Amino acid sequence: QRISQQDVLSIVYSPCLGSLLHSVFVFSPGLEELVIVIQSQRNSYHARRGVQRKVEILQQAAELGQLLVDAFSLSAAYGHSASWFFFIEEETRVILAAVLQVLHRYERQEEWFLGKRLHDNDASIIHHYAFSEDPTSFGYPDPAAGWALSALLLRRLAERIQHEHLKSDFTIDWKHEIALYIWEEGNGPKLTAVPEFCTEPRDNCATTFTTYLPDCGDPVSKEDIFVAVKTCQRFHTERVPVVKATWEKDAGYLEYYSDVSDASIPTVSLGVANTDRGHCGKTFAILKQFLSKTAPEADWLLIVDDDTLISLPRLRRLLRCYDPREAVSLGEKYGYSLVRNGYSYTTGGGGMVLSRVAVSRLVSGGCSCYSDDAPDDMVLGRCLTSLRVPITHSPLFHQARPEDYSETLISLREAISFHKHWNIDPVAVYKHWLQDTHPREEL
Repeated sequence: QRISQQDVLSIVYSPCLGSLLHSVFVFSPGLEELVIVIQSQRNSYHARRGVQRKVEILQQAAELGQLLVDAFSLSAAYGHSASWFFFIEEETRVILAAVLQVLHRYERQEEWFLGKRLHDNDASIIHHYAFSEDPTSFGYPDPAAGWALSALLLRRLAERIQHEHLKSDFTIDWKHEIALYIWEEGNGPKLTAVPEFCTEPRDNCATTFTTYLPDCGDPVSKEDIFVAVKTCQRFHTERVPVVKATWEKDAGYLEYYSDVSDASIPTVSLGVANTDRGHCGKTFAILKQFLSKTAPEADWLLIVDDDTLISLPRLRRLLRCYDPREAVSLGEKYGYSLVRNGYSYTTGGGGMVLSRVAVSRLVSGGCSCYSDDAPDDMVLGRCLTSLRVPITHSPLFHQARPEDYSETLISLREAISFHKHWNIDPVAVYKHWLQDTHPREEL
């Protein structure tokens, strides 16, 4: 049975549908037939990085004297002979010879799910409190280190996903969800930890990882970002003081948008009543305000909640990698009904970043809320998808608190945002996770 591109897309549906895949087929006589899939994104910066990583792997293969063919020709000629599929990110560095040696340890005619093992220390809301009695018992892969599926397992999963509905329409943390799907409540394999799949350099590593916060040059200026904080009267004395005590000082342009005007903060009333759930009406009013003549002519709009904790200096560094002349939507990407032609969206609590071009497309494209209390992040995601604006994911944005994530995730060390004040000291969390001890010189 041959494995097609759609089979691969089906298995990695969460991160890859709507994204860009680069792939090379490595035929290694006497070792393994390996397909390396580089999980990239459609934004021009990420597409370039994916191509660069692919070229590096091709060069290594040429030096090793391996035979390679280009992306997904395997569906026509080589799918039947592939033994392994190895998934990496744009910034995952691969020592090809070492990867081949690692895979040679495992019997190719068995079902294998290999990777660097992550686990939760406590039951996590983003994992729906799975394995709450012993969260450490279940492992899931760190995508930064790379993860592998034997072709035998991938073929079975590809067949299964075509005939079986997923238990949830929502994709929140794909790496945990795909591990659950493969495990199949004990009927499939658990993740096998591979010590050579690394995120940090050490002896005998077959992979390492660079960074989710690359150095693309000097950070964009404070004045390039307009920050819109969504709040309401009930939180003026509870949450807004936390923003003022932590990250407000790092903003060039910042406004608090509320349901009432309060000169002591100050807040701006957009004439939209507060809603208990969803803030679509308020968010779309912010989009129009951003494009109005009364707002500063900033390249970027950042929309956050009043209980979002964020590092604006790190965000400014990240935004240097992106072209504000493109339609860019950036944040932590979730998905809705992805297998059935759904859409992705950036989570509101972690912060939604939009280029001016993207905002203009949204406002002029006829997108609107079906109600003021509709979920704004999902409505924006659906609209952007219909406008063919790619949703760009950065794991540095976080919809939840630091303790809701595996403590060994490399993205926590370079985090741009967290969300929620529940059962934490938000000022202490900001100082520990987000405040740079030696910030770069401000522009």
